[in-house]
Formats: sequence, structure tokens, C-alpha cells
Amino acid sequence: MNVDWEERWNVERLRAYRDGRARHALAASDLGAVLLFDFNNIRYVTSTHIGEWARDKMTRYALLTRGGDPHIWDFGSAAKHHRLNCPWLRQENIHAGMVGMRGAIAPDAGLFRSAAREIRDILKAEGVADMPLGIDVMEPPMLAALMDEGITVLDCQQVMLDAREVKSLDEIILLNTAAAMVDGAYQLISEQLKPGVRESELVANVTKFLFDLGSEHVDNINAVSGERCSPHPHVFSDRIIRPGDQAFFDIIHTFIGYKTCYYRSFAVSRASDGQRDAYKKARQWIDASIELMRPGNTTDQIARVWPKAEEFGFANEMEAFGLQFGHSVGLFLHERPIISRLNSLEHPVELKEGMVIALETYCPSKDGLSAARIEEEVVITADGPRVITLFPADDLFVANAY
Repeated sequence: MNVDWEERWNVERLRAYRDGRARHALAASDLGAVLLFDFNNIRYVTSTHIGEWARDKMTRYALLTRGGDPHIWDFGSAAKHHRLNCPWLRQENIHAGMVGMRGAIAPDAGLFRSAAREIRDILKAEGVADMPLGIDVMEPPMLAALMDEGITVLDCQQVMLDAREVKSLDEIILLNTAAAMVDGAYQLISEQLKPGVRESELVANVTKFLFDLGSEHVDNINAVSGERCSPHPHVFSDRIIRPGDQAFFDIIHTFIGYKTCYYRSFAVSRASDGQRDAYKKARQWIDASIELMRPGNTTDQIARVWPKAEEFGFANEMEAFGLQFGHSVGLFLHERPIISRLNSLEHPVELKEGMVIALETYCPSKDGLSAARIEEEVVITADGPRVITLFPADDLFVANAY
């Protein structure tokens, strides 16, 4: 989706921005380097990617030291492929690596030990061996191997979240493109959402639609209808859609690494007064939070405009977590800040220009079965909030009305 005759997103500028943000966050910390196993952090620092199949195997890792260039250890032949196709990385910093595939190769095979020694030697060569090493996520045997080499290990998740907090122009373009793809997916749903269709069939059709448009990965599609709406189960089923159902969907997919989180609610063929009333409340709550998406405001202000858990049928804020909710989106689905009454009232975070935040509200209907779910992704700009999720949501959408 790039051309030579218009300025769109710029890959060199994207890489340079992410590199600069990561280095600045590292320099502002007490760490000498970060060792990254999380795929999204690896991509942020190295701009490498080998597919979702590897995400749960803990085989890939990257290292960034103060003043050094990124190192990547990748699965088998992927390292050779990177040397051929990733000229922004130093050839000698691209390594084949393997530490056990989450225990499938036992620790006594020595792979953790040899990896820790290789990392120790790089830390010494790049002058940061006397400083703590930051880790995002890790297998316990890798942690033990690093400690055996005399390396002090600390958490670096906050460092990487600092880096990724504010999005560049190119990141916002990619997030906007990803959202545009979901706009089209909701058009498809609005046409196909009718009695006799299963939730799972809609999920399958939307998955194909997104891949046809160029999605890199369809992470998750929630499809929830009828009596499954309240309480919210957060998963699709094989339920058959019926006349008068309320149905809501959350479409999470990835385009060039950047994700969506995008709910919409529908009524099927007809809507009851209770369904419309619930939708109006959910819309009022989300509109009030969108209005506060401005630089300098704080997340406790947003959380306060949402109802308390007890006001919509839950015992406490932990039980209701994720229903009246906000979170930044980027390479991660849930980045900083996380906004809810559970955490934000006592630990507020300041909003900044360039943050992209998904806001979600939920309201059960008085019928005890239906519920409304709305989500909007908002770019915080100096001129105010800019919504990039554009499928109509001002009023409850009745699909295939009788």
C-alpha cells in the first residue's frame, strides 16, 4: 500500500523513529542493555518478523546495549534470510539462536548456558557488563543461566513501554490503515448478519476478508450474540443467530505489525426498546471519554466518567475489568496507558499528543440477555481527539431489518 507518486508511510523513517525512542528510553533508565524475548519488542528494535507460529516458542531474542547496534538471534535459517534481506542490521549482529523451545529441549542440553555466555561476552565488548540487564519476558532457565554468569537482571518492560508510548506519523498511518480494513469487515458483517448464520461462520468470513485486504495476522475476533451477551464471554461460539438478537463483535488484527481493537454492536432484523436504551448509555459513556482525549488530561479523569461496577451489575471493579476500559494500541494490543476504575483512580497517567487509545464501553440491557458494546480508537492530537474507527456507531445499527 505504498506508491512512488504519493507520500504515505515511510519505512526508513519508521525504523529510525523506533530506534531513537528505544535508545532514549534505555538511556533514561538504570540499565546497560535490554534483552527482549517478546515478539513485539523484538520487532520494535530490529524490524524483523518471522510469523505468528513462533510467538509462543520463546526461540527468538534481541539485545540492545547503550551505544551499540541491535543484535538478533533467530530461528534456524531465518538468521540467514535476515542477512540477505535486512540491510539496516549489521551482518555480524544477526545470529542463529535456540534456547530450548519452552522446555522441549531440556536445560541440561546446555543451550541456555551457551546463550548466556554469548550475551555476557557482547555486554563486555560493548562496555555495559557492569550495569544491570533488562528483561521483558523470559523462561526461568534463561534467567538462571544469566545470573550464573554474574549478570544482574532487572525488569525492562517499563523501559520498552516508555519507548512505545507515543506514536510517530508512520505508526499512526499504519494504525489508521488497519482500522480502515476493519471498517470494511463491519460492512461485510452488516450484510451477512441475519437469522440462520452462526457466529463462527461470520468469524471465518471476516478472517478471509481481512487476509484478502492484506492483514498480516487475524489475532482474534469476538462474536457474541443473544443470551451470550450478558455477561460478556470474550469468545465466539457456534451459536445460530436469531431474529431480535443483539450481537457485538471485537475485531483484532495486525497490519505491518500494528493492531486494531474495534468493537461494534448490532441488532438483528429488529431492535427492542431495552436494547436501544442500553446502546444509548454505552454511547454516552464513550462520548464522554472521547471528549477527554486531550494532551495534559489524566487517565483518572476518563475513568471517572464511566459507571462503577456495581452500577451495571458487577460485584467489584476486578470483576468488571475490561468492560469500561481504555488502552493504547500499537505493536502490542494493550500498551500504556491502561485506563479503568480498577487502576487509574489511584495511579493516573498523563495523556500525551501522539498516543493512540482504544476506548471501550459496555452496557447490559434490562432484558437480562442483551448488551451493548462500543469501541473507538482515538488519536490524541494538539487540536483534540481524532477517531479513526469509522463504521457507523452513533446509534444501534439494525442489520437486515424486517
